[in-house]
Amino acid sequence: MQAITAGVLSAVSDIVAQKLSGIQKLQIKRILLKVLFGFGYLGPFGHFLHLMLEKMFKGKKDTATVAKKVAVEQLTASPWNNLVFMIYYGMVIDGRPWMQVKTKLKKEYPAVQFTSWTYVLCNERSALPQFSFLCVDSC
Repeated sequence: MQAITAGVLSAVSDIVAQKLSGIQKLQIKRILLKVLFGFGYLGPFGHFLHLMLEKMFKGKKDTATVAKKVAVEQLTASPWNNLVFMIYYGMVIDGRPWMQVKTKLKKEYPAVQFTSWTYVLCNERSALPQFSFLCVDSC
């Protein structure tokens, strides 16, 4: 079920992104390749990651445990998923050779990851108020 959800969400997010960026005619191949990534990678990866987190923090539902789960996910899965997505997008969706993708990764990956982390902290600021100072100018 997570694979289907991830595939559908990947399609919807790409359709919205294409419309917001001014693309007049939807790029169906790009949408389908994003669905494939969501269905084949993001859904299964997320499913097993959350099963592992549930085992690590078995039976705990308090705010501190939620914060720990977010921290584990953001320090492990987030960097990995952003890296895998940037490689997939560059090589599969854009059709760029590895050397171009590698150059783009070196240039853009740190900013992508930092943005990911600040976004999570800002969205979780009600659960993690001690980090709200990071959100004033970042988000």
